[in-house]
Amino acid sequence: MTTTLLWLCVVLLIAAGLAGTVLPALPGTALVLAGIVLGAWIDDFAHVGGTVLAIVAVLAVLSWVLDYVAGLLGAQKAGASREALWGAALGTVVGLFMGLVGVLFMPLVGAAAGEYLARRADANAHGQALRVGVATWLGIMVGLLAKVVIACMMIGIFVAALLF
Repeated sequence: MTTTLLWLCVVLLIAAGLAGTVLPALPGTALVLAGIVLGAWIDDFAHVGGTVLAIVAVLAVLSWVLDYVAGLLGAQKAGASREALWGAALGTVVGLFMGLVGVLFMPLVGAAAGEYLARRADANAHGQALRVGVATWLGIMVGLLAKVVIACMMIGIFVAALLF
C-alpha cells in the first residue's frame, strides 16, 4: 500500500470513529484510537510517540468507562430500582435495532417501564417511573457528549503531535 492510501485509511478510521461516538453500531473511540495508531505507525512514530499514544489510549478507556457508567449513575441518582436498570439495559439493546432514535430513547422507555413494574403498587408509580426514565436518559446523553468531546480531544492531540 502506498503512503497516501494508508493516510486515507487513517482519515476513514477516525471519521468512522467520530460517527461511532453517536451511532451504536460502531465502536467510536476504538476506531479513532486505531486510526491514530495507524497514523503513528505510518510516520514511524517520529511525531506521535509512545507518550502521545499512551495519553490517547487512556482517553479511549476513559470514554468507554464513561459510556457505561453515565446511564447507570443517572438512574441511581433518581433512586432507580434494579428492574429499572435492567429495563434500561434491555431498552438499549432493543434500541440498537431501531436506529439512532431507538438508541437515544429506548433506554428511557426501558428504565421507565422497569421502574413502573417494580413500583406498580405504589400510588406514585407513574411519576417515579418517569423520573427514573428521564434521569437514565440524561445520564446516557451526558455519556454520549463526553464520548464526542473525548474523541475530539484524541484527534486534537494526534494532529498537534503530527504538526509540532
